[in-house]
Amino acid sequence: MTLISYAQNLEDVLLWRVLGHVKNGFYIDVGANDPEEHSVTKAFYDAGWRGISIEPLPSFHQAFLDQRPRDVNLAVAAGSSDGELTLYDVPAVRGWASPDQMVAELHRSEGHEVAELTVPVRTLASVCEEHVQGEIHFLKVDVEGFEGEVLRGMDFVRWRPWVLVIEATLPNSRATNHASWEHLVTGQRYRFAWFDGLNRYYVAEEHTDLMAHFGIQPNVFDDYISHHLDKAWASSKALTHSLRESERHAAETGQRADAIAREAAELHDRLDTAWARAEQLAQEKMHADASIAALQQAVAAEQANAEKLLAWAKSLEATVIATHNSTSWKITRPVRALGNLVHSLRRPELVRRILTRLTRNEALRRLLIPVLLRFPPLGRRVQASLAALKQLPPEPLPEGVKPVPDALRGVPASVRGVLADLERARHHHTSR
Repeated sequence: MTLISYAQNLEDVLLWRVLGHVKNGFYIDVGANDPEEHSVTKAFYDAGWRGISIEPLPSFHQAFLDQRPRDVNLAVAAGSSDGELTLYDVPAVRGWASPDQMVAELHRSEGHEVAELTVPVRTLASVCEEHVQGEIHFLKVDVEGFEGEVLRGMDFVRWRPWVLVIEATLPNSRATNHASWEHLVTGQRYRFAWFDGLNRYYVAEEHTDLMAHFGIQPNVFDDYISHHLDKAWASSKALTHSLRESERHAAETGQRADAIAREAAELHDRLDTAWARAEQLAQEKMHADASIAALQQAVAAEQANAEKLLAWAKSLEATVIATHNSTSWKITRPVRALGNLVHSLRRPELVRRILTRLTRNEALRRLLIPVLLRFPPLGRRVQASLAALKQLPPEPLPEGVKPVPDALRGVPASVRGVLADLERARHHHTSR
């Protein structure tokens, strides 16, 4: 498994080489500063370890409460005795807070602003008495020149961290200061194992087998990467994924845009068709409106004519009623009846039907035939009249004799003679 290193000088890489075989180990971090940035214990916490994080600055302490729920997070300073002390913080530079007034003066001389605050102090021995119940696999101390006071407050007889990691240079300097406190650990049966340019490592005599893992700086064979590189790779992967997602989204967007363009074209075509149909319907409506107007005019004219005809019919009806109710109409009724009878008799069809019925009447025939036989001239005239009325084909006339017109056949011969003389006289007068 590739280790992700968070420590500023690869302290966690070297400690993992030494203690990585321990499962669910325990640590104490004095001057923890931040739960991630420059943290010696972050990699171990992520591997399932837990421990005690001691950080007196209140603003940093809250971050530990948020990010290290398995740890015991104490907002105190570690010292040689319980009580209080003045902590000198440099707000502009993370990790430079120190209880040492000389360190604070050094920072001021370099132009840095220094803030003073009072914090509670506890000895490591009292902290271990309250919170440690098993092995302490490593103790890390980084308190900006106050390391000797921290070590004086620890009981190395009762609690034996396997490995000690102690900052051994003056703040922001390569100059070492371990001579003032190293005897406090070597005198407690700890052996010096390694100096990495910033920290000195000590191993408890009962765990001298761990000494074999020191002697060479962290290197490629420790299989680690810095958390900055890990975050950069993660960011790169995220950006690559985001880019691919953007490309996929762009492709999908392009496809959707093409589909929308096709739909828009289809919609445009349908819209053109709809406009054409609308124009056609508008033309048809105009024609329909014109037809309706013409029909309405025709209906109005017909209505006017009907009203005129109705008025004429009512006037005619009133005239007929008045005529029927008049005295003259009643007086001339017999005359009208006689005229209708004469008109009917002048109708050949009616006369023929009457004669046909009379001649077929056997009783009438028995009455008339003896009379006609007794008077031959009368019989011939009756026979001639019946033949004429029945439109029997006439007998051929002698040569030189003109046929009698139908209108004169019922007129006596003497009358026809007079009419003939009058006609000849009119013709002679006209020819002259």
